[in-house]
Amino acid sequence: MKIVQPSRSSRIVRPWPTSAYIHIPFCRRRCFYCDFPISVIGDRKRGETSLAIAHYVDLLCQEIEVTSTGPHPLKTIFFGGGTPSLLSAQQLGQVLQVLEQQFGFEPDIEISIEMDPGTFSLLLMQQFKALGVNRVSLGVQAFTEELLQACGRSHTVADIDDAIAILHQAGITNFGLDLISGLPNQTLGQWQASLEAAIALEPTHLSTYDLVIEPTTVFGKKYQPGMQPLPSDETAAQMYRLAATTLSAAGYDHYEISNYARQGYTCRHNQVYWQNGPYYGFGMGATSYVHGQRVSRPRTRKDYADWVNRLIAAQGQMDDEVSSDLDILLETLMMGLRLATGVSLATLQDLASPESVDILLGCLVPYQEQGWVQLPHHPEDAICLTDPDGFLFSNTILTTIWQALDP
Repeated sequence: MKIVQPSRSSRIVRPWPTSAYIHIPFCRRRCFYCDFPISVIGDRKRGETSLAIAHYVDLLCQEIEVTSTGPHPLKTIFFGGGTPSLLSAQQLGQVLQVLEQQFGFEPDIEISIEMDPGTFSLLLMQQFKALGVNRVSLGVQAFTEELLQACGRSHTVADIDDAIAILHQAGITNFGLDLISGLPNQTLGQWQASLEAAIALEPTHLSTYDLVIEPTTVFGKKYQPGMQPLPSDETAAQMYRLAATTLSAAGYDHYEISNYARQGYTCRHNQVYWQNGPYYGFGMGATSYVHGQRVSRPRTRKDYADWVNRLIAAQGQMDDEVSSDLDILLETLMMGLRLATGVSLATLQDLASPESVDILLGCLVPYQEQGWVQLPHHPEDAICLTDPDGFLFSNTILTTIWQALDP
């Protein structure tokens, strides 16, 4: 009789998630670069006055209530979007109450929320803080009016100043700013000015994202990547290097390809993704990763409502694709190499055969010689991309890994 050995992925201990992502899809308008699953509600409606938001929050809570729970309470929650700051305090409290009843919270839980300038008052921020919000990610994107208008943002530079003042008045000390480089007609000088303006506001965290042209967006219909009025590939690379040198010199640790933080202020929630850890995902368009199984929710409100109703009828059991051995290895590399700490050799040896590890290390030798990759010599060492060039050419490196391991 032939004895069939279990696969490596079946032997991996899969812990229950202790993190939850909550998608709030509502926005005043759709930015020209955005292909996220959102619903546009205009400038006048928000949680207190929108039946669509109220109905969505009820659906969201129903989904959470029928989700199987693990033995450990939540350590991080991230409200993303969309524009979660369009929720009322009552609606945010409703979601948090259901989460706490269903999963429980660790005493030092990190509760992050994405907010846009011009969408919240001092009173609302104080109410959010009283509900437990202790980390804010502010979608600034740029510090010049023409660039804000060029990418379809609904706020102004004055709104940014007002938002920062509100955060300070409310006693929010842990806040980050999001910036975008590579915008149409954006110059190196404007990017430098944005970086300096952001540093002057003394955030604990900064995210710098290079513009990606998605085909279905307004930008995707107007522009071709690498062609004017978009900055050239060379200029975009200069912008990346400029961010790395400027922010590092200002005392921010470049701990992930697009993220910088003061010491002790890395985003705990996002590191779960980058370490390929498990997490709950709730809401329209969200994806969860529980016990090696990824489940994606529909990207429209109607389809999401139908999905939740089916979930309730199925008593919380919705099957989706289970990651294979190769999937887990590639996902771990794709996410982990975004971090400055990289992926340890010991982790790879747990996930892959010795032959696969040898193939992986062999295909990276040319990039080590170029100064883009640091390779491990001992199990406690890690494969790391160098800063900034390894990070800058990460897509090239990852493509080589894919071709070597999944020919």
